[in-house]
Amino acid sequence: MIRYALKCNQDHSFESWFQSGGAFDALNAAGHVQCPLCGSADVKKAIMAPRVRPARSAAVAPPAPAAPEAETIGTAPQAPDAARADTDPDQHAKAPTQPALTPAAQGAGALSAPGGEIEAALQELRRKVEKNSEYVGKGFASEARAMHLGEAPERAIFGEARVEEARELIEDGIAVVPLPFLPGRKSN
Repeated sequence: MIRYALKCNQDHSFESWFQSGGAFDALNAAGHVQCPLCGSADVKKAIMAPRVRPARSAAVAPPAPAAPEAETIGTAPQAPDAARADTDPDQHAKAPTQPALTPAAQGAGALSAPGGEIEAALQELRRKVEKNSEYVGKGFASEARAMHLGEAPERAIFGEARVEEARELIEDGIAVVPLPFLPGRKSN
């Protein structure tokens, strides 16, 4: 695996992992590498510093790896528009789903602080969701369905659901939305 610092034609910087240099070239030539901010497929490798390991005697514990990609789902008992009253209605369409949005120039330890405007907005969204709703874990789909059927009290909840479960909830008229972050217990 290799991590590349990338830049689109709109000058947005981001990073992503690839199986190999050849895999990046093939995916980029096919137009499958896109900027997570603007969606541009005109992406080039940016200048990046090589990652050199220090001598064993000078080695420091490596930073914790990024959390694996997973889907967190949330719902609120209000109408879909009311659930997003304090956020940009287009925010969900703009939320990144593939590459990490950490600028290539950031050094070690920078993962704990937002690296830009979008990361700060995502961090604020997470804070609001965690403050104003209840985490129900992997039982999200059954809890959302029970609320919809009147078998559980209505309240704002978030949790985890498989894609099939989320699809079934939507088909049954239960408003759910994927959240662009993992629950706190899975962040490490």
